[in-house]
Amino acid sequence: MSAPLKPARLTPPDILRVGVTGLRARRIRVVLSALGIAIGIATMVAVVGLSTSSRADLMAQLDRLGTNLLTVEAGKDADEKPVKLPKAAVSMVERIGPVEKVTATAEVDARVRRSDAVPEELAPGVTTQATRIDLLDALGARVERGRWLDAASERMPTVVLGAIAAGRLGVTGPGAKILMNDEWFVVVGILAPVELVPTLDRVALVGFPAAERFFGFDGHPTTLFERSSDASVEAVRGVLARTVNPGDEHSVKVSRPSDALVAKAATDKGLTTLMLGLGAVALLVGAVGVANTMVVSVLERRREIGLRRALGATKNAILLQFLTESLLLSALGGVAGAALGAIATVGFAEAQGWTAVIPPWALGAGLGATLVIGVVAGLYPAVRASRLHPTVALNAT
Repeated sequence: MSAPLKPARLTPPDILRVGVTGLRARRIRVVLSALGIAIGIATMVAVVGLSTSSRADLMAQLDRLGTNLLTVEAGKDADEKPVKLPKAAVSMVERIGPVEKVTATAEVDARVRRSDAVPEELAPGVTTQATRIDLLDALGARVERGRWLDAASERMPTVVLGAIAAGRLGVTGPGAKILMNDEWFVVVGILAPVELVPTLDRVALVGFPAAERFFGFDGHPTTLFERSSDASVEAVRGVLARTVNPGDEHSVKVSRPSDALVAKAATDKGLTTLMLGLGAVALLVGAVGVANTMVVSVLERRREIGLRRALGATKNAILLQFLTESLLLSALGGVAGAALGAIATVGFAEAQGWTAVIPPWALGAGLGATLVIGVVAGLYPAVRASRLHPTVALNAT
């Protein structure tokens, strides 16, 4: 006696095959619909990737430069008159226990010109500062060309230019001469850009003794740079002003240059949120496109649906077929978008000199979002297709 016959049911591979066949029949429309999803996912992946790469580069920069540098600048007293830091300010700060390094610069009244053929009123916007020879060590700065001042040259008419100052004066290397007031100074070095103190990029630096000898400098420093251990930065910060100017601590400004970089990171985070919002809008538009494609597909394929129902296909089989098509359509856009976003992130990061960082959660969230979109966008058309009566569907024009 033969076993009773059982109705045939579609297996998951059968449903997948039917869904792929349905999409292959409308390739141009599928590509255009998937493009909306791809743009949204690519935008979100690229925004997250670029933001993460930028922050990673900034954090590496902070680690390299250190967040333990404090600056002390002279301000104004209660009568709004400029206050001078004491000549012994450096040695006063050195007596603070946790202080590891301290140095100073001072503004000097000296006009800088490339030669006497340049009128004074057309000076290139380069200022002069006196400096101690331990400045580079305290700031972690370096000389790009030539050399730094030493114990001998700080007393001589020699000068080191900041990176921008050298460009403005047209000096490309050591050995050139520039005119400072009425004295010729020999350029012995050009600094690389000083990231923590960018104002030094625009100055000509001479030694304290040379500034006193050639420009009548009075020896009062304008800015002190101090480094201490990370654990004691805030404690040192709390006593710096009182140490430098015990009688009027409010006339002294204490700041931390790395705070500007941290503020930049916070600004980037806000911009990232905005761009993610725009990516979400693009994703929503893509979802509407998928839903529209599926609805039109149901209307165009009513005869096919009616024929399958007449041959025994169940409502669930029709429902799963159209849901599968919608999921495949969204997944196609999601995969393409994730790839485009990753490529854009790597390309832009390399152009900026960053290390590309793409969080795995961004890719996972993007692909997960496409699956959710596929279900939501395809649910209504799938239900509508499954509820079509075979007779009505076969009579559709």
